Amino acid sequence: MSGSQNYINHVALVLDASSSMSHLSGKVVEVADQQIEYLARRSRELDQETRVTVYVFADKVECVIYDKDVLRMPSLKQLYQVGGMTALLAAALKSQGELAQTAQLYGDHSFLTFVLTDGQENASHRCADAPTQDPRELVKAVSQMIATQHDNWTLAVLVPDQMGKREAMQCGFPKDNIAIWDATSTRGLEEAGQVIQQATENFMMGRAQGIRGSRAVFSTGADAVNKDTIKAAGLTPVDPSAYQLIPVARDAGIREWVVECGHTYRTGCAFYQLSKPEKIQARKQIAVLEKKTDRVYTGPEARALLGLPDTEARVKPDHNDDFTIFVQSTSVNRKLVAHTRLLLML
Repeated sequence: MSGSQNYINHVALVLDASSSMSHLSGKVVEVADQQIEYLARRSRELDQETRVTVYVFADKVECVIYDKDVLRMPSLKQLYQVGGMTALLAAALKSQGELAQTAQLYGDHSFLTFVLTDGQENASHRCADAPTQDPRELVKAVSQMIATQHDNWTLAVLVPDQMGKREAMQCGFPKDNIAIWDATSTRGLEEAGQVIQQATENFMMGRAQGIRGSRAVFSTGADAVNKDTIKAAGLTPVDPSAYQLIPVARDAGIREWVVECGHTYRTGCAFYQLSKPEKIQARKQIAVLEKKTDRVYTGPEARALLGLPDTEARVKPDHNDDFTIFVQSTSVNRKLVAHTRLLLML
């Protein structure tokens, strides 16, 4: 493909508008509008054309905005009304089926869809938008659709609990394209918005490097962090004389352990190993360690590799045989976990 072909992103939000979402309806509009604003800003900065589609679903599935230039999007205020049951599978099938009819001429086109739901599927079997009324056949249809989507398609879903995650996996959603959000509060929805933003950032940075789709949009696992994605993100290894890796023998405060190991503690010089899900602030640096070689990569590209936006974001350490994530500590009493390692920048 010639270098002059432009990147065209088709981003779709498929939003649950069933009755149980009524306590969050104002927040849904706010979070969706923020996401669109963010997409507009990043599209300009990265010189990528972005077109947005919005579906809302309850008893039926309705496309309220189709493939519209992100720079000309209205607010969803008038377009998101709640009421009814949850035709989740019908929404997945209809949104992907209709988007697949979008022309993909002249340009490098890529499709990214986020489905947000606060409950289990319970209405597709009697929804006019569903291709069949048999619940088992519906699951099979979604599964088959996901399995046969091209490499420039990414379909992700946010569900309210482990049961929702199990159901999504049974429907063929890739495990790392499923995130759990707290559907009980506006704060939970705000966090879901951050997760979507982070995944979108990942996607757009990947696009700039020629990556067309992902089956791991919510992951720090091997699909997201590997030799190829590190190279694509433009990360270069740090000079080995500029850092030291220190084993953590027992639970200890970060400054205490650095000093005990014979080093001077300066704020920001020590990075702890990410060992549990946590929030990472906008100014915190990230380092990526290759386990086999103890090679370390850091810099702003490391944040971009994890899709971290320039706001606080939640990150979880997924299983990765080859790489470990380290996070800069700016406190003196951050608790280090025994049997992890500490990265000290000298």
